[in-house]
This record gives sequence, C-alpha cells and structure tokens, in this order.
Amino acid sequence: MDFDVIVVGSGPGGYVTAIRASQLGFKTAVVEKENLGGVCLNWGCIPTKALLKSAQVFEYVKHAEDFGIKIKEYDKDFNAVVNRSREVANGMSGGVQFLMKKNKITVLNGFGKVQPGKKVAVTDEAGKETVYSGQHIIIATGARSRELPNLPQDGKKIIGYRKAMTLEKQPKKMVVVGSGAIGIEFAYFYNSMGTDVTIVEYMPNIVPVEDEDVSKQLERTFKKSGVKIMTNAEVTGVDTSGKGCIVNVKTKKGEEQLEADVVLSAVGIAPNIEGIGLEEVGIASDRGRILVNDFYQTNVPGYFAIGDIVKGPALAHVASAEGILCVEKLAGLHVEALDYGNIPGCTYCFPEVASVGMTEKAAKEAGYEMKVGKFPFSASGKASASGHKDGFIKVIYDAKYGELLGAHMIGANVTEMIAEAVVARKLETTGHEILKTVHPHPTLSEAFMEATAAAYDEVIHL
Repeated sequence: MDFDVIVVGSGPGGYVTAIRASQLGFKTAVVEKENLGGVCLNWGCIPTKALLKSAQVFEYVKHAEDFGIKIKEYDKDFNAVVNRSREVANGMSGGVQFLMKKNKITVLNGFGKVQPGKKVAVTDEAGKETVYSGQHIIIATGARSRELPNLPQDGKKIIGYRKAMTLEKQPKKMVVVGSGAIGIEFAYFYNSMGTDVTIVEYMPNIVPVEDEDVSKQLERTFKKSGVKIMTNAEVTGVDTSGKGCIVNVKTKKGEEQLEADVVLSAVGIAPNIEGIGLEEVGIASDRGRILVNDFYQTNVPGYFAIGDIVKGPALAHVASAEGILCVEKLAGLHVEALDYGNIPGCTYCFPEVASVGMTEKAAKEAGYEMKVGKFPFSASGKASASGHKDGFIKVIYDAKYGELLGAHMIGANVTEMIAEAVVARKLETTGHEILKTVHPHPTLSEAFMEATAAAYDEVIHL
C-alpha cells in the first residue's frame, strides 16, 4: 500500500504529526509497536499525573484539620492508586484510537524499520513483515529510560520509570538516582505514600536545569516533607545480592552506603534509534540523535525525524510542535522554525515547578543588565486561603528594552500559569505592558504581575 506520509511511532510527536498531515490532505499511516500514544500517554506524562493526583488527595486528607474538616480514619490503597493511573492511561490511549479513525489514518501495528527507496518494513507480533511505501517518512520513535553501566536495570530491585508506575507492592525504602522531572515526581509520589525516599543527584542542585532559587526552594520543601537529598553525589554501584539493595554513594565526604528495597534510576533518556534501519538508508546521526535541519529533514531526501530522537529538549509538547511544523512545511505552508529558547518546562511534584527562558545565572553570563523581581506566594491572599503558601514567581527582564528574559515559578498550580510568560515572550511583550495588564484578584496568577512590579520597584503587596 502506498501512502503520502508514513509516521513511525505514535507518541505525542507521531500521532499529532499524523493528524495534522491528514488535515492537510495527505494520505497518512502511523506505525506503532505497542500502544497508541506511546510512552507519554501509556507510561509517562499522563498516568504519572494520575499517581501524583492521588498523592495530592492523600496529602489533603492528612491535613484536613487545617481546613476545619475532621476525618477520623483514612488510609491509602497503593494498588488502587496504581490501577486508577492505568485506567486513566487506557482511556487516553482509546482517545487516540478514536482520533486515528476520525482522521482516516491507517494504523500499522508492529515494529517499523525504514528502508531505502522511501519504504517502511513493519513486522507484526507473529513475525510477519509487510513493506509499505510513502512519499515522506517521518521517524518519531521516541526514547526510553537511560541505563548507566554501574546501575543496570533488572526490573525488580533496580527499576526505570515504567516499573516505578506499576510496582505490585509499595517499597518501605527507595533511593531515587537523578533529580530531573522524572526523579522528582516519583520521589514526591512515593514520599507522600509513606515510603522513605532518598534522592541522589550528581549536580550541586536538584532539578539542575532550573533557576537556583527554585531548586533551593524545592529542596527546602522536600526536606520538610521528610525526603532526604544528597547533592554532589554519585552512585558507584548497587549490591542486590541480599534481600534489599545496598547502594554505594560517593560524596565529597567519602563513600556512604544506603539501604533500600528499590532503586529508581532516573538519569535521563536514551533515544530509540537502534535497529530502525538508519544505517541501511544512510541517515546521519551524532551522539545518539538524528541530524536534521530546521524543518526536520534528514540528510536523505524524503526522510524526516522529530521528537526525542533529534536535538532539543525531550518533551512531549516539543515533539508535537516539531511534527506539526514538519508536515506544514511539506504541505507548502509558510512556517517559521521553532524557537527552542521559548519552550516551557514543567515538573508536577508538589509544589509544582514551571519555567521558560533564561535563568538568572544564564542571563548574567550572557551579559544582560537585568531587572529581577520575585513575589512569594506567602504574600498572596489566594495562596493563604488555599493553604499552600510555599513558593514564588520570579521574573527576569532586560533592563534596556524591557524584554522578558525568563520566568521561574514554584508553587501550587504554577504549571497552569507558565503559558502567560511563554505568550509574553512570543509577542515580545515588555515588563511595562505586563504591569499595565489587569490581572484577576484573588488568584495565584496575579503573582506574575506582582513579581513584574517588584522588578520595576512598584510592588504594592510586599
């Protein structure tokens, strides 16, 4: 069968690309080896949010008396929490199936391998291979949990994120290696559920890509909740021969040993580019990422790549944006290259973390003269009323032109508020314009205006 566009992989990059291609009139197929929606829908972004919501509800119940509510008896059912998360994932995967049907996209179940001459070979579960040809082949095979040589995953005692979502039994003690979004979210979840959690981070700060003020605040809040944090620390090996694990950690002070039932390895991701036919077709890659131009064209005409397998942040919303750009360019629409400097990043622990643009340190290093403003949620009426006063919004403006260089937020629901900063940066809005934009009161979102006022020495509520 011949298609105009064949997308290999149906994660948030692949399925979104396929839908947009179909909308633009291309006859489209998508190849998927496991579940529609890929890791994000089935094992990543979506079901983890369901777990985190359960953790949050449990936290609310624990502190119900603070809100004048008496609850005599309560407990959590770990298996029921996991099952709810799976149900949410299955519902979403069913939603993608519906979208495929609605947009008349052919779903090819099996493992896709690109071949020369604009072809894709799909091998189904039974081992039967069928070859399809397409005018444009878009590779969107995503990534998996990265394994370190001294931390090989066995799926029982040393696990990746996938297993962390479906443990049969809640561990009493857990060591989380790595404090990016995945490590932090699971550390929060398991700690809320009552597991004794230690985070081991190689860098000097947790959430190392975030602004230092944010990482310090998160560290304080996490420690208050009972999470142990070791920074400037490296796991040199894990002994799994006994009942649990003995984790060897190298710190500035020397070697330490930690006991745990389970070790979660959250040290980043590894792109899925092996065994998918790149060598046969002659598609160039560098350090595990496929090389592409601004519109995701590889070095071989007719083959494109998007998402976690190309350079840039490995985020679902980035993959979707890249895929849409890629097919719009193919359709001859006028498109602009993606601005990778204006991509928001979110971490859904509690307090949530969200940011876009430059950190204060990066802006300083780039030589900007800055106006920096901070507004703590402890000064927000809405935050006081909702009982979540931890955190702040921090904004960094260019003193010369008033351009918003970066916004950094930590607190309740900040992942829902970062879009304002992304839009402001996209429209090249100035600090003065944000100041004069009337924000609703009482909300958490007005803290963005207040932080801007603080940057310009006009703050009212501090």
